[in-house]
Amino acid sequence: MAALTVSLLLLAGCAGSDAPAAKDSRVRDAVGQLATKQGARDLDAHVDEQHDGAAAARTPLRPGERFARLAMPAAYTPSAPNGTGNDDYRCFLLDPHLGQDAYLTGLDVLPGTERVVHHVILFKVPPDVVAQAKAADAAETGQGWTCFGGTGLGGDGGNGLDDAPWLGAWAPGGGERVMADDLGIPLEAGTQVVMQVHYNLLAGPGPDVTSAQLRLAPGDADLEPLQTVLLPAPVELPCRPGRTGKLCSRDKAVADVIARFGQAGQAANALHLLCGTEPPGPVQHCDRTIDRPATLRAVAGHMHLLGRSMHIDVNPGTPREKRVLDIPVWDFDNQGSQAVDPLALRRGDVVRVTCEHDQALRDVLPAFEGQEERYVVWGEGTTDEMCLGMLLVTRP
Repeated sequence: MAALTVSLLLLAGCAGSDAPAAKDSRVRDAVGQLATKQGARDLDAHVDEQHDGAAAARTPLRPGERFARLAMPAAYTPSAPNGTGNDDYRCFLLDPHLGQDAYLTGLDVLPGTERVVHHVILFKVPPDVVAQAKAADAAETGQGWTCFGGTGLGGDGGNGLDDAPWLGAWAPGGGERVMADDLGIPLEAGTQVVMQVHYNLLAGPGPDVTSAQLRLAPGDADLEPLQTVLLPAPVELPCRPGRTGKLCSRDKAVADVIARFGQAGQAANALHLLCGTEPPGPVQHCDRTIDRPATLRAVAGHMHLLGRSMHIDVNPGTPREKRVLDIPVWDFDNQGSQAVDPLALRRGDVVRVTCEHDQALRDVLPAFEGQEERYVVWGEGTTDEMCLGMLLVTRP
């Protein structure tokens, strides 16, 4: 997923020559690059989850399926790439050797050193983007490359927020995931995979070798293609009354995120181009209008440690309102996807994601020990915050 500069984002939001629909599409795509959320769970509909870490498959292969094992070629020792912060996002290009078209029908991510692996996301890399990925790998010392906010690759098989190029993900408590018998993610022959690993350095650095096992079906199997839709919303959480600190200024807090994560830190501002601006506070939301029909198969949500509650509603405030995700008490260690009865989303329907965060949790969570209070915005780090809803859909 290409990382866009802030000047391009501002152009997308402000260029008077653009028609509104085109402008909105460009903003959605731009924010999609920046809002590719590390740590979000795989949105496989009708997921089977198990929680042991065994390398062998725990669900038998179905007729026609096979396994492809991917692994980092050597141990990688993470470090803060910008010299500050406690997070390292590293991308590794892995080759499943797809000689023919295939469907991904399940996966199992196997973290190597779990105390430093915060989460893992797998992205598909179409054949015409593989050379670009190899160049990114070669441009940095050691294996892989730094990739805050996404893979950093253009034309990576996705379409911004509406068709993210995700294959799946792992986070603590996750396990093997197997899709329903009628679903799969199409992979063109020659496609490779980027494995993005978010390393949390709060526990200290340590060498890691993480791997994944893909479950593949033939490309001519009678399966419906799955797509991932991302629903990000801003985070605007001021310091509590009476609390002071150098990062209680929003401008300084955003500058700190950018210093740690580069262009990915611009998401804090870019999200307001997509969602509009609300007064700062613990509850923020974003509405998205469905621009083409789809069938909803599963939902998930993602926040970080200051999250309190989250929900996703279809057509809020209308007679057709339906809540498809309801998390009244947020649990950072339980972010699995939830299957839903197939729900038709029509052109013009509105989907709203709403998140609540709470600064008071800083006082009780060990991860914040020794950290001064700050104005919290969208950021890539473990102690930053996010508000991200996810839909897994099929389309006609």
